[in-house]
Amino acid sequence: MVVLKTTQELQKIGEACRLSAQALKIGGEAVEPGITTREIDHIIKKFITSQGATPSFLGYGGFPASACISVNDVVIHGIPSSYKIQEGDIVSIDVGACYNGYHGDNAATFAAGKVSDEALRLMQATEKSLYLAIEAAQPGARIGDIGSAVQTYIEAQGYAVVRKFVGHGVGAKLHEDPEVPNYGTAGHGVRLLPGMTIAIEPMVNAVGSDVKVFADGWTTVTRSGSLAAHFEHTIAITENGPVILTKA
Repeated sequence: MVVLKTTQELQKIGEACRLSAQALKIGGEAVEPGITTREIDHIIKKFITSQGATPSFLGYGGFPASACISVNDVVIHGIPSSYKIQEGDIVSIDVGACYNGYHGDNAATFAAGKVSDEALRLMQATEKSLYLAIEAAQPGARIGDIGSAVQTYIEAQGYAVVRKFVGHGVGAKLHEDPEVPNYGTAGHGVRLLPGMTIAIEPMVNAVGSDVKVFADGWTTVTRSGSLAAHFEHTIAITENGPVILTKA
């Protein structure tokens, strides 16, 4: 069931989203060759807890860290480890914060030093598809309009959207209805109404949409071995259009 938020609830979600955005910004600034993904996770956790919030992901479904940190062909749900980031890696960070009972959720892919033109183009295309999707999330539109915006643009660039995982509603729970796929048919699906808060998160593979999940139950990689990128914002649907809540 889709939960429409009150003005007060939107304010609380906005506070959680701002903390999530700040945590993501700080984590992204730490991305450089030589640092471990576990060290980045510690930086993110320290910031979130210092603000009186809790990491939304820590312990969620048994996830063992405060952020998902996914490198190169890891699409999502990378578990922070002793892996040292290398020059040319692309690093996707997904982070959420829970504050006063409400969640914020966002993600971005960062370059470690100088990356290949191929990697840079993939990152830029994925980020652009996110903003095209947000633009499509107008009151009265439908979920399919969001997915169609991502899919149409990404496939025109020669890339593939991941279909196994999707965006979602956000609020008192980290994952709420509705599901927000990165593919679909315009004019179809749940209607977008003022008061809805959703996380739109294009996950894009350079080659092929198929993914596989490791035995740890979390780490999800491209089946082709190609690079992947991931960008996400939590937005609110308002009478005046979509509003990005995860702004640092």
